[in-house]
Amino acid sequence: MPKLMVLYPYPADVEKFDRDYDEDHVPLVNTDTFPGLRKFVASKGVGTPAGTDPKYYVIAELHFDTTDDLQKSATSEGAQKAVEHAISISTGGEPVFIIAEEETRTFERAESA
Repeated sequence: MPKLMVLYPYPADVEKFDRDYDEDHVPLVNTDTFPGLRKFVASKGVGTPAGTDPKYYVIAELHFDTTDDLQKSATSEGAQKAVEHAISISTGGEPVFIIAEEETRTFERAESA
């Protein structure tokens, strides 16, 4: 399943970013703005194994059925406005945009002895 990933650098102003992202940006992520969108997932970086702030604060994933669907959606007028908005709210620097193919593996949980 192809996806568009948006990696937001750790913000200079976390409270402002959270407010702008939650109240203004997330509502832009829908099937009207991104035709063909199948799933939206956002993960917030809360730390690193070393105990430091992560390089990226939010990683957003927009999933599509095909790469063609993703490309068509990304060039839509609504998507372009959403991208401009993403850049405007990213107080830690410009977000990174990546097209990726997801590979999923699941594992059974081992029984305790």
